[in-house]
Amino acid sequence: MTLSFVREKISSKFFLFLILAFLLIHVPIIGNYIRVIDTLIHESGHAFMALLGGNVQTISLFSNSEGATLSNQTTWIGSFFTSLAGYTFASFMAFLAFLLIGRRKQILLIDILLGFIFCNLIFWVRNPYGIFWLCSFAAGFLFLLIKGTRAFRDHLLLLIACILLADSLQSAYEVMYLSIFYPQAAGDAANLANLTKIVPTLAWGVLFFLQAVWFCYNGLKRGYYKLS
Repeated sequence: MTLSFVREKISSKFFLFLILAFLLIHVPIIGNYIRVIDTLIHESGHAFMALLGGNVQTISLFSNSEGATLSNQTTWIGSFFTSLAGYTFASFMAFLAFLLIGRRKQILLIDILLGFIFCNLIFWVRNPYGIFWLCSFAAGFLFLLIKGTRAFRDHLLLLIACILLADSLQSAYEVMYLSIFYPQAAGDAANLANLTKIVPTLAWGVLFFLQAVWFCYNGLKRGYYKLS
């Protein structure tokens, strides 16, 4: 088997997984369930940043793939970075997932994802669907660690990394779209515009999308090219 054939085979599999991830997150019901993994990371980004200057009361994860973090901030700078953290943290985690896969550190990736799940389950998430989602995903990851074959584990984690990438990019695009046409409904971008006063919602929406593209490109570069 020649090196060029191996690279072509990996390339085909890689892009097949990207396409599969994009299709999966748009399947009714199942797609929303899968997308919550990106929501979990997004809301955790808000929570971790909020802890630096305040406290986190609750995180809610919903069946429509949306989420909400309720926190108290005592300073303007704390509110600013908390609002900024969600999309950037989700994009960074997509990048990190590909980086770890490229370095053959799949077990570490599972440990990180389980860390997110148990941290939220113990400290923050209290709504019924959120608890159900965290428990079901935790059970799946633990089964993967204990009983899953290496090939199955590696393929499933590659799919999860592709889901994180596809959903973080789509979510950033959606907030940019809202910032253009419905700025008051643009979530974190609108919050940042209200905090800064002089920087419009559109600028924050574009920034969220550009950083998602940057992390996407570098994640693929560091992960996929090392695999190939």
